[in-house]
Amino acid sequence: MKIGIIGGGMMGLASAYRLSQKGHKVTVFESNKQLGGLTTYHDYGLFVWDRFYHVILPSDTYLINFLQEIGLGDKLRWRRTLTGCYIDSQLYSISNTVEFFLFPPLSLIGKIRLAFTLLYGSRIKNWRRLEQISVEDWLLKISGKNAYEKLWQPLLLAKLGESYKRVSAVFIWSYIKRLFSARDSSSHKEQLGYVEGGYKTVFDRLENLICSAGGEICTYTPVEYIAPHPQGGIWVEYKGKKEHFDKVIFTGPVNILQSITANHLVKVAGDRTQEVEYLGVICMALITRKALVPYYIVNIADQRVPFTGLLGMSNLVSLEETDGMHLTYLPKYLMSDDPLLQQTDEELKKLFFRGLRLIFPELNADDIVACHINRAFKMQPLQVLNYSSLVPKIVTEHDDFFVLNNSQFVNDTLNNNTVVKHVDEFMKKLFLGVRE
Repeated sequence: MKIGIIGGGMMGLASAYRLSQKGHKVTVFESNKQLGGLTTYHDYGLFVWDRFYHVILPSDTYLINFLQEIGLGDKLRWRRTLTGCYIDSQLYSISNTVEFFLFPPLSLIGKIRLAFTLLYGSRIKNWRRLEQISVEDWLLKISGKNAYEKLWQPLLLAKLGESYKRVSAVFIWSYIKRLFSARDSSSHKEQLGYVEGGYKTVFDRLENLICSAGGEICTYTPVEYIAPHPQGGIWVEYKGKKEHFDKVIFTGPVNILQSITANHLVKVAGDRTQEVEYLGVICMALITRKALVPYYIVNIADQRVPFTGLLGMSNLVSLEETDGMHLTYLPKYLMSDDPLLQQTDEELKKLFFRGLRLIFPELNADDIVACHINRAFKMQPLQVLNYSSLVPKIVTEHDDFFVLNNSQFVNDTLNNNTVVKHVDEFMKKLFLGVRE
């Protein structure tokens, strides 16, 4: 079959690889100049690395198996990492049980209830009932006021802004589940991983494998319109051309889908009075001569700091990957229509540096080599109350048109293991002829 795939991110490329290996002729359309989508890479001058922070957990079996399948198993690198928290104008290490129980901001009861929340949350199987409870109500009930006000609420505000009040408990439960699945893994316990060369290594390999199998990858090629062909299959219009495919798979955001498809081609399941809302992200990548902290991740529970957390990537990734320099990510999540996303790089740098100097007043300008502002307007959907009943799945009206995107992640966090899992499950349905 001749199959068109809209979107050259991890989901589109993994789908293209799976299909090309089954003998189908695939064409991937990517609107940007380079592949990767939210997982793409960036030229930082001294080195090339991921645009946003990514990490592989030992429990990410779908992703690990996929990397081994495409011949990158020997490129996986593992390293033990530490975790910190910035709260009450202090940096604390919470990398083990002893440090957790010595954590000053929480009372003894608060620590016990927080530990119970993590253990209890990791064992919940019926996530659907959590959709009907706000994350605030659930955490207050399970963790108590001390842990909620000192830790959970500042973290929710940092991650979601005031929108956290509309988010269901599934949001935090999915993070707890992923955290504990990593800790329960028997191999590489308490370690994190990455691919040597970053995700550019992965995309270069996938592009080579897809093209070697007779596929085609078209970058800087936005699709303008998708419509059914009268004799079956799908028309795809791009750059003034119209091409026919036996099947088409769309992997982009819901709003783009609705803007480029014929009205009678797709419908969105659920309550159409409420659109899918997306979170965007601004991520400053700071390159320094010295490490800012010894931690891979610092959770920031301080509303004065404009970024969500601090990711010391060079405490995970070998310095050989970054030309001996230290790479730190400072992300800020916000709604996709937030005016802050439209500010200039220089304005955002000033804002982020004010927050940096709150945490590191001794930070020396001579230690800073460079900083880069990266941003994405459609990072992930906002999991509001009863999200799965609103728009969890996009059901097409045509047997040859499929939609595969992160709006369908109703009980998982957004990460590449979930992406590969989603693709693998979709492929089984596609070739078994199962449609929802």
